[in-house]
Amino acid sequence: MQIKGTVKLDRRTKDLAKRLKPGEIALINHIDIDSTAARMLVEARVAAVINAAKSCSGHYPNLGPRVLLDAGIPLIDYAGEDLFDTLKEGECIEIKGGTICREDGCKLAQGEMLTHESAEKMIEAAKTNLGAVLEEFAANTLTYVTKEKSLLLDPSTLPNVKTEINGRHVLVVVRGESYKEDLAIIRHYIRDMKPVLIGVDGGADALIEMGFKPDIIIGDMDSVSDATLKCGAELIVHAYTNGKAPGLPRVQALGLEPHVCAIPGTSEDLALLLAYEKGAELIVAVGTHSHLIDFLDKGRKGMSSTFLTRLKVGNRLVDAKGVSKLYRAQPNVGYVGILALAALVVIFTIMALSPAMQDRIQMVVDNLRAQFWQFYTKTRPWEWRR
Repeated sequence: MQIKGTVKLDRRTKDLAKRLKPGEIALINHIDIDSTAARMLVEARVAAVINAAKSCSGHYPNLGPRVLLDAGIPLIDYAGEDLFDTLKEGECIEIKGGTICREDGCKLAQGEMLTHESAEKMIEAAKTNLGAVLEEFAANTLTYVTKEKSLLLDPSTLPNVKTEINGRHVLVVVRGESYKEDLAIIRHYIRDMKPVLIGVDGGADALIEMGFKPDIIIGDMDSVSDATLKCGAELIVHAYTNGKAPGLPRVQALGLEPHVCAIPGTSEDLALLLAYEKGAELIVAVGTHSHLIDFLDKGRKGMSSTFLTRLKVGNRLVDAKGVSKLYRAQPNVGYVGILALAALVVIFTIMALSPAMQDRIQMVVDNLRAQFWQFYTKTRPWEWRR
């Protein structure tokens, strides 16, 4: 296989995905490519992906390579970090098998062109390590639970938002597994129930793309677009427990004044806690992280904060897939009225064009005319006496 194209490079895949154009070649340094990052590359419609690191190291069965290959995107694996020094963004390169060359044929690096078979072997081999990974993950979770137990036991110090949450449904959108698909299947629910819309970082962009405006945006603000930040939503920058908020300067540089909230855990945890503490009747989660592979994809060694948060909000929390199965769209009264009117127009048109019906209508009209004349002559007899 021979591929030519312009290369764009970035060690952070999610940052690179924002700049990619269809047909370009992406150079990343992403060990264990997760499915969410892979889908971002697929959506960018790249011609190929070159990974300087191992796309599946064997630590756990990450599904990113499968996502790319299923989309027909060639993946050159373990090409080496030297490429970031030898290549400049915008250069035209050529890929022949696993060999990466400049236009003049000068060889730059040698990687492995992954196939479905080789990727599946790597994923299957990684599954044998899951037992050890699970033990380590559980140990880390329990260790940090004791440090973060205040998240469950103490009232959270949350900002006073203007958006009314009490007694309403709240939809929390996180850029996680199948988040766009899940958001699409609950469009009718959003239209009918009009829940409070909370976007967590890139999840806010997903809401905008679907035609909805987020009410609140929460996160580190490192993966949400400037346009979305300026959409008019309330902004909450998630800070570390020591008070540092890396995302604050970026938001302020846009001329916006956000709330700042420092709690342990992730921005996703903060969004769920905000909805819960402010009295949401129901919290619907889209793309949230809920299983082992999810957390390993995020590079987390444990899930203490999320474990505690789910314990706290669990009685009001449902998954978007569950909502789609339980909720049935309500008919729009306006649409029903228009449909009924259209049906009546069709019926009357058919009746008017039928000869037999025209005769019947004429008989009815003549009968009504005779009855009217009879009534008229009885009620105004003086006119006849004249």
